[in-house]
Amino acid sequence: MELTDEYNEESFRTIVLAGSSEELRERRVACQKVLLEQLNVIPIEEWMFRVNTMHDLIAQTAVLICEAQMKEAGYGPPPCAYSFIVFGSSGRQEATLWSDQDNGLIVEGEPDGEKNRYFEFFGTLLSDMLEEVGYEKCAGKVMCSQVMWRKTLSEWIEQLDSWRTQLEWEPIRYFIISSDMRHVAGSVELSAKWQEAFYEGFAENEQLSNAVLRNTVRHKATLNLLGQVLTERFGDYAGGFDVKYGVYIPLVNIVRRLSLLHGIRAGSTLERIEALDRLGKYQHLEDIRRAFLLAMRLRVNTPYSVQDGLLISSDYVAESELKNKQLLSELRESLLLVRRLHRALQRQLRSAERWRS
Repeated sequence: MELTDEYNEESFRTIVLAGSSEELRERRVACQKVLLEQLNVIPIEEWMFRVNTMHDLIAQTAVLICEAQMKEAGYGPPPCAYSFIVFGSSGRQEATLWSDQDNGLIVEGEPDGEKNRYFEFFGTLLSDMLEEVGYEKCAGKVMCSQVMWRKTLSEWIEQLDSWRTQLEWEPIRYFIISSDMRHVAGSVELSAKWQEAFYEGFAENEQLSNAVLRNTVRHKATLNLLGQVLTERFGDYAGGFDVKYGVYIPLVNIVRRLSLLHGIRAGSTLERIEALDRLGKYQHLEDIRRAFLLAMRLRVNTPYSVQDGLLISSDYVAESELKNKQLLSELRESLLLVRRLHRALQRQLRSAERWRS
């Protein structure tokens, strides 16, 4: 069967017509089937765009279904405007077909009892529904069901400021997670105000920039002293390579850090690379882009299992795949680049810390 945009659009169109979590799950599975047929047939950038379009449509539909269920439960309509936002790979529009939840809520105005009651129930209902539709709950609890990620705009501004000023590992980790925020549903204006608050004063805050750099250079070694790719030695993934944390996340972190440094507000890693390139200040950006595309291609092609129509993957490249000499050579080149970039950032951090002392 020839794959066409019309065929793809039809599978997307059915998502927004779902009236329950059961229907939404069924339509996700159907859309996912179409996308799997397109994998490695169209460019990886276009394929990832389609996957994340599906995720957005599912989230937008889930929000509407939850609003209707809140009315049926006696809570009435939302007491004020709100925004449903996403973080992590979803925020960067790089989520896979098996990505979990990373989301939050921005609520209009000041906190009060009515808003707290409504959105506490709404956030829990929405997170539960997304789980029913096939998005596992975030192990780190970055979800709209959690009070840390469900706040009024004024509370969010206070929290962002707190994370900016504490400078310890955990608050800076939350701050970095927040840097990938993207609006998905609800009030665009609230999301825009949130972003303005996030970037407020970052460029002039050298201590904050160094704290972000300190978190960025935490890195899992993926090459040995001889420059050979390190694979898992034991366990279920013995002989395999952790593409997510071995190459994908380090590249995301490096590009994000440079983007924050220059106040670049582009969302995806590829858009950030393009924006950095326009500055004309950095070498190796084309190498970084090529390595990132390889990382995405490897990540979406890792072995997966199917449970009730939904996909589960470990993000490990199988040992058998690593026997492909061309692939192994490309992976090794990407990891050598990551190592060079990582060492350059380490030198920057050491220099900044010596200057402070």
